[in-house]
This record gives sequence, C-alpha cells and structure tokens, in this order.
Amino acid sequence: MSQKSFLELGVPEAIAKVLSDQGIDSPFPIQVDTLPDTLAGRDVLGRGKTGSGKTLAFSIPMVARLANKRSNSERKPRGLVLAPTRELATQITQTLQPIAETMNLRVTTIFGGVSQHRQVQALKAGVEIIVATPGRVEDLMSQGFLKLDAIEITVLDEADHMADLGFLPGVTRILNATPKDGQRLLFSATLDNGVNKLVDKFLSNQVMHSVDEANSPVAQMTHHVFEAADAESKKQLIHALASGTGRRILFMRTKHHAKKLTKTLTQAGIPAVDLHGNLSQPARDRNLAAFSEGKVRVLVATDVAARGVHVDSVDLVVHVDPPAEHKAYLHRSGRTARAGAEGDVVTITLPEQRKDVADLLRMAKINLTPTRVTAKSEEVVALIGEVAPYVKPVVETPKPQGGGTSTGRNAQRKRALKQGGNQPAKSGRPTQSGSGSSGKPANQNRNRQRSR
Repeated sequence: MSQKSFLELGVPEAIAKVLSDQGIDSPFPIQVDTLPDTLAGRDVLGRGKTGSGKTLAFSIPMVARLANKRSNSERKPRGLVLAPTRELATQITQTLQPIAETMNLRVTTIFGGVSQHRQVQALKAGVEIIVATPGRVEDLMSQGFLKLDAIEITVLDEADHMADLGFLPGVTRILNATPKDGQRLLFSATLDNGVNKLVDKFLSNQVMHSVDEANSPVAQMTHHVFEAADAESKKQLIHALASGTGRRILFMRTKHHAKKLTKTLTQAGIPAVDLHGNLSQPARDRNLAAFSEGKVRVLVATDVAARGVHVDSVDLVVHVDPPAEHKAYLHRSGRTARAGAEGDVVTITLPEQRKDVADLLRMAKINLTPTRVTAKSEEVVALIGEVAPYVKPVVETPKPQGGGTSTGRNAQRKRALKQGGNQPAKSGRPTQSGSGSSGKPANQNRNRQRSR
C-alpha cells in the first residue's frame, strides 16, 4: 500500500506547498494517523516518541482550522499551544510560523525569563496563535493582558514533562479559561503523573493514536556504552568524542559542570557553547543559534536541552553524566536520529557506575554490554570520524581597571582612596572620614540624618 500524501490526508493545498518548499513531501506515521481526525475537528490524544513529527501533526490542523474563519476582527487569540519549556516553545513557533504566515495568521511566543513588554505589545497588536509556557500565560491573564475566551483549538505538547515539572495545576486553570466546546489535542509520551486526569476532564470522545510504544528507542539510533578506567581516562574520552567535524551534544547533570566543560573544550581548540538554566534567554538563544548555524559544532547541555531542541544533523549524543532516570535518557538521546535520520548515542560510565547504568538501560529497553575503551580505541575512533582542525581560543581582553582618565564620581573616589585622601564630595555635601564636618563622630551625623 503506497504512502498517502499530505493532500490525500486532507491538508489544504497552500499548507502542503509550504511543506514541500521546505523539503517535506511525505508525512510521518504520526501525521498519517492523526491528521484525518484532527482536520475533522476531533479531540486527539497522540503518543509518539521524540522526533516522530508531533509538532507538524498538531500545527497543520491548527492553522487549517483557524484559516477557515475570518470573522476575528479584533484578532484575539484563537489557537493556544502549551509547552513545558522556553526552548520547546521557541522550537514549536519556528515550525508553526511558516505555515501560519502563508494563511495570514499571526503567531507569538510567550514565556517567562524575559521582559513581558514585547509579548504584551504583540497581544495588543493582535495575534491568532499563541505558543506559550503555562507560568507566563497565567501572569498575563492575571494582569488582564490575555483572555482565552476566543480559543478554538488548544494543544498540550509534552504533557508528561509538564507533569514532571509540576505545571498541571496551572495547565488546568488555563484550560478552564478556554471555551468548553473548543478542540483539544494532547501529545504525551506517557499518561502518568496526572496526565490521564487532564485527558478525562478536557478531552471529549477523543481518538487515541500511538506511534511506536511509549518510551521506546528509535530504530535508526545506535547505542553504545563506553566504560573508562578512571576519571582521567574519561576526560580524554570526552575530548576525543567532541573532536569530530559533525555536530554533537554532550549532556551533563549540572549547570556548573556544563559551563566548566564548555570552557575546557574551547581552550583545547574545540569550540563549544553551553545551554543550561543559569543562562539568560538571550544567551540561550545566541548559543543555540551558534550551534544550529554551524558556527560551533559542540553543544554542552543539561537536561534543559533534552526536550524541545531540534537541530538538524546531530550525529552524536554523549551522556557524559548518565541521567537519573530512563525517560531523560530517551529524551536526551532523541536529539539525534530525528525525522528518520541516523545517529549514535554514547553513555560514558566509570566502573563504580556499572550497576546504575545497567538499571537505566534496562528501563529504557536497551540491551547493551559496556565496552572498556580508551580515547584511541577502534570503537571510539570510528565514532569520531574526521577530526576537526584545531581552533585557537579567543583570549578575552580584560577590561581596564582605573587608568586615571575617567572623570566619573566613582573613579574620583577610587583615586582619592588610593592616594590616601578623603572621598570627593557628593552633591555638594561635605565628606566624612572618621568625623563629620561638625566635628562630631560620623555615626552621630548618620543617626541625626535618620531622625529627620
């Protein structure tokens, strides 16, 4: 039986053309399964592993539905996508926006960690589709900037991760603010931790589509477990695996270690950027763009990048620190072998971690025996491929300290202190050095000032 095309599944011709222009000509299995129901307006519960094409599976019916109606003169939000993280919200917007624009629909992204000013301005200007994290949505609702009374279709993406992060009470409040007769699509790898309660409460006569078993590994993904003899051997192995010409993501447990490894690799001539929770949103965007655009080939990340980060042609994922549980392992690993491509995943372990890693892999349904290796082992060299040229690290020039040329008040005070004199007066007030201008101790002057 031949594969159905997007047009045969009922996708509007204009949307199919946009997809074709992007090189997307054939739908993935989860799209083949869900589109007939979602385009017909039914509530759908979709379960599919990472990289299975879920974003397009809900973006296409959302745009198709909203494009059919033009009575929204106020341009109030009519479509809502909720995602657990800023990274995933940004990724969804990048997939959704080209389709929406061709149908004259405006999209905006709303999340915390940045100023809300631009988000509020976008809402005031009018948008049809919002891609958002729950916290900032509730903030804007409470301030009166956002109303959800015109929402016709709502999508919950990575609902299981929202449950893990404790977002379900907020998600429930948000869904309660949307019209009860709206279409709802929920995509989740699992239905535990309260996700099933959301399904029962908010989805009506839903159709369930499951593509591959939940939490199952990807067929095009090859897994390896490399055991290093000690910490020094592990360090050499990490540098070796990072040294190839292809894109690779190295996962760490903590922000501190991610930052430290990024600096170490860069100083060793392997340009790298980091991605973790301590970075500001502009820094996250800048680093992810550098990786996506090929300016650097190594991304060192914590689990903040385990979901929602889609970069084409990631050849290798390395679990430098094995994750705490199997779902994190699968989501981290899912940054490679996406959309039918092939990829490799390496877990680096030390002898004392052998049992924990074995338990982790068993839960992930991956049957592997660790291989004792060094940085020069045949298995490692094969994964490295062509070694990239050494890149001399850029030495940051330290900012000048002092210099004696500044006329600013702070600089004047510093120079005065170095010379052993009193600080220059501020706003015409006399300086105090041990005693006030009245001859009384300085603390008495301060006490008198407080009583005024």
